[in-house]
Amino acid sequence: MPIYMDRHDVSDEVTAEIVAQLHQADLKIQDKYNCKGITYWFDDGRKTAFCLVEAPNKEAIQKMHNHAHGQVPHRIIEVDDAVVESFLGRIEDPVKAKNTALNIINDPAFRTIMVIRTKPLHLLEHNKFVKANYQKLTGSIHTSLNTHKGRMVKQQLYYCLAAFDSVTQAVQCALDIQNSTANQQNQWALSIGLSAGVPVTEKDGIFEDTIKIAERLCEYDSSPISISTEVKDLYESEHLNVPINSSFVHALSTTDEKFLNNLMDYIEQVWDKTTLNASDFCKNLGYSKSQFYRKMMAVLGKSPNTFIKDYRLEQALQLLQKQTDNISEVAFKTGFNSAAYFSKCFVDKYGLLPSKYTRNYIA
Repeated sequence: MPIYMDRHDVSDEVTAEIVAQLHQADLKIQDKYNCKGITYWFDDGRKTAFCLVEAPNKEAIQKMHNHAHGQVPHRIIEVDDAVVESFLGRIEDPVKAKNTALNIINDPAFRTIMVIRTKPLHLLEHNKFVKANYQKLTGSIHTSLNTHKGRMVKQQLYYCLAAFDSVTQAVQCALDIQNSTANQQNQWALSIGLSAGVPVTEKDGIFEDTIKIAERLCEYDSSPISISTEVKDLYESEHLNVPINSSFVHALSTTDEKFLNNLMDYIEQVWDKTTLNASDFCKNLGYSKSQFYRKMMAVLGKSPNTFIKDYRLEQALQLLQKQTDNISEVAFKTGFNSAAYFSKCFVDKYGLLPSKYTRNYIA
């Protein structure tokens, strides 16, 4: 049967003991609905509870909760148990909780998410660097994660996703990764984004909102280590309000983070339209032309036109790597008016023609 995670937003009066009682009530009648309550998490500070349940469908979970105690979940998503364990560190009750009569679990599901992106500085050296140095680079990343109690959730070529129970451990791990890979950064561009949040929101994927923010910080903030406003506030609260060292870590303000997310939400919808220009962003994001330009330069360090072009070139690079379309098809699919102009932009950004790149790239 599939496994689901649900979210309950509870009132201020609800305690860990009450949540444990509700969970026990579920277990007493779960067989009637062909469900199996696996475990749960409770965040007393944020007043959220998350249940992990094996069930035939979402409706069965809703009926079980309603029958047991009337606390119907606000949201239910389907999850993979291995992924849940990677993010949250367990898929069963903690050992210490099993020693109590009521099995009280006061373990928040709130996590700090780290995204690491690495890129070879020279495209034509892609294969050579991957074979000779990428394993060494990822070895350094794994060592840092182990040292700071991070869990690797996902690893692909040039991309790592990890989770931490502690904000402090996550920030220290990011600094450690930057330091331990410093002697390799003449070969690789390495950037890290940190965000924090809960596993179930309005999205369908576990930690989907939090991952997206970390990815955007990692990809579009020019700093080697970029963190969300919430990560900054939590880190400083854990360190008696001592400000985080801005020489090594860049923390976006709340307004800048909102701007980045609105910007990315919009461009992800319209980036392939050939008529797209800066005026479209101004109209849809509510800025004058001069305001938008200043905001772009302040947050991303790029003009609107450069941002649009670079975003399209990144999409084009991914299509070229798939090797399913020719160069002209890639150019038009990514919003360029002509293959010639696309090739010129590609050379300006990457230092070689797209045709030369495809001849040398091996998937």
